[in-house]
Amino acid sequence: MRQWYHIFPKNTGLSLYIWVIFCVLPFYFIFRSTSIWEISVGVSVTLLFFAVYWFTFNSREALMYIGLTMEFIINIVMTILYGYVYFALFTAFFVGNIRRKSGFIAMYVIHMVVIVGAVTAGFFFNYSLFLNQLPFLIVTVLAVILIPINRYNRLKQEELEEQLEDANRKIAELAIVDERHRIARDLHDTLGQKLSMIGLKSELAAKLLEKDPVRAKKELQDVQNTARHALKEVREMVSDMKNIRLTEELAHAEQLMEVAQIKHKIVVQMDQSSLPLLMESVLSMCLKEAITNVVKHSQANYCSVAFSETKEEVRLQIEDDGVGKHSVPEFGNGLQGMRERLSFINGTLAVSAHAKGFKVDMTVPKVLRQMEEV
Repeated sequence: MRQWYHIFPKNTGLSLYIWVIFCVLPFYFIFRSTSIWEISVGVSVTLLFFAVYWFTFNSREALMYIGLTMEFIINIVMTILYGYVYFALFTAFFVGNIRRKSGFIAMYVIHMVVIVGAVTAGFFFNYSLFLNQLPFLIVTVLAVILIPINRYNRLKQEELEEQLEDANRKIAELAIVDERHRIARDLHDTLGQKLSMIGLKSELAAKLLEKDPVRAKKELQDVQNTARHALKEVREMVSDMKNIRLTEELAHAEQLMEVAQIKHKIVVQMDQSSLPLLMESVLSMCLKEAITNVVKHSQANYCSVAFSETKEEVRLQIEDDGVGKHSVPEFGNGLQGMRERLSFINGTLAVSAHAKGFKVDMTVPKVLRQMEEV
């Protein structure tokens, strides 16, 4: 639900207090007049502007264009009679919010012509007043030209980003469905055939048990061998599903930072295929946790990920330029979980904050690889 303060444009680089000043400022121009009639008209027109602005803000399509037209007329009156042109800034931001391209172009051109025409006419009616605020008038006219285009393009970009995020979410859902189908096929191919064979051989062994005990014993041995083979295949399939591949997690980390608009650099100076499966899974999970922390909490503009190895160890370093550089490193749930995972493979975790950012440094000895090779 929209609140009253939402009528002030967001993400403009100007504080809410500046917009409040723009709301109060017209009364300064109005009370410069000596005539009670002029003051009364000025106050009424100003209040009418905010009422129309609120009405336009909560309207759609035809009513919105009617409201904008009334705002244009009020801008002309306030500019010519009182030399106050700054309501045009409110209207400029609102014009940029129009989503239909044809409506945006029409209102943009009309607004620009109205403001330039009103300022030009104001010079003829009150030359000295307009000359005194000439720099501000120039800035206002430039703002009327540039703000709607910038606002329109920014909203279009946000809309495209939302569509991209929605598309990525749907792709992820489809990937899950596809994985379920793959698992179902694997189970059918792995267990279905083997269980059918076990059933048939068991029935055959039962029939041969009295007639041909030797052959029955052979069939039962086949049943045992088939059961062991099926169990082995199931364990391998479950193992493949549990283990997280480092290549896939690096690609996922890159995609996550791109969506979060974080500039990044990923450097891998090692042979990933030579990593033991357990070490690869632990490092992948730690990488996922670290990148998630960067995206959610760091407010960083840049992040680097570096994999390297020496004769003694494998090293993973993640460094960002976010708000962590201003805090004392603490082991929360995320970092504590990473430390516990690394402890299973005798790895270590170190975090540090410095002038340039926040750094997470993980090292894993190669003892595990050497044991597997032996």
